[in-house]
Amino acid sequence: MGFRASLTLDWNELTNWIFARIFEHMSDINIISQYREKFVTKLKAKILYAEPKNLYEPVSYILDLGGKRLRPVLTLMTAELFGGSSDDAMDAALAVEMFHNFSLVHDDIMDDAPLRRGKTTVHEKWDVNTGILSGDAMLILAYQFFESYPAETYKKLTRLFSKTAIEVCEGQQYDVDFETRDDVTIPEYIKMIEYKTSVLVAAAMEMGAIVAGALEQDCRAMYQFGRNLGIAFQLQDDYLDAFGDPKTFGKQVGGDILENKKTFLYLKSLENGAKEEKESLLHLYSIQPEDGSTKVETVKTIFEESGAVKATKMEIEAYTRKAFQVLDSLQLPESKKQLLRAFGENLMQRTV
Repeated sequence: MGFRASLTLDWNELTNWIFARIFEHMSDINIISQYREKFVTKLKAKILYAEPKNLYEPVSYILDLGGKRLRPVLTLMTAELFGGSSDDAMDAALAVEMFHNFSLVHDDIMDDAPLRRGKTTVHEKWDVNTGILSGDAMLILAYQFFESYPAETYKKLTRLFSKTAIEVCEGQQYDVDFETRDDVTIPEYIKMIEYKTSVLVAAAMEMGAIVAGALEQDCRAMYQFGRNLGIAFQLQDDYLDAFGDPKTFGKQVGGDILENKKTFLYLKSLENGAKEEKESLLHLYSIQPEDGSTKVETVKTIFEESGAVKATKMEIEAYTRKAFQVLDSLQLPESKKQLLRAFGENLMQRTV
């Protein structure tokens, strides 16, 4: 579920590039790279090499594959924006990252995906049963990270985490259901990606605010900022799945088309396309040809000619604006709000 990483890109370079653009007006442009490095150092210290080996080795494997570490960085950053400590927020960040990777292991099993972050998926490297069990262990380990917090903070964090976890499961089920439905609406699709992807981004940010002891209204605002930005991010991911560069996109370009996923691009094409385009699209999404490359290219042409590509880009911009509007209510200095705006703007310019 959620965000894919690059096949070939050096993630230290990528992270430094993104955050250099964010902080180019500040004296220390490496501040968020430092968050990431600090988090990765702590994560590596927490990676398990325990018995039984076939339970914990897959956990270590998936955590060691890398990735952007977007969510835990947001937790650490948000804590410090509200005057807290990234050290205090570290266990919450670890819980978020552990849960995210748990969801990836199970998502890859459901999608029968061969690659994750350019490497063999857990269920392919071991087997499906091992992937299921190791994923289950990761979910339990995620909850254990919250045990370091005082009672009231623990209660707030676990309540939010449980709500988020069940919504992620609901979003995944919606995604599965949509594969066999011909009547999926755009509002239903937005709800699916909100639950499947953006609620975890939102929770990651709210957790940072909770650990920092921020006002309840600010905690809620950070959740809404992350929720809207997460929806924009997932719409961008859908776009990149079809039109991304195979050299920098961490899975097969056109994978959603081959899996007949009813993405925003697909739904907008049905809504706005000409009669012939709709008929062609419906037919293409009813077949599984041995050579899928022709199908992918034909569908992409329909996406472009129907106006769905333009509509998707407009929707990405709209949800990004919604995220920025939430910042107006935050009890934060304008300089800190600008940091979050810059983060969102640069996130939407990604190509991976």
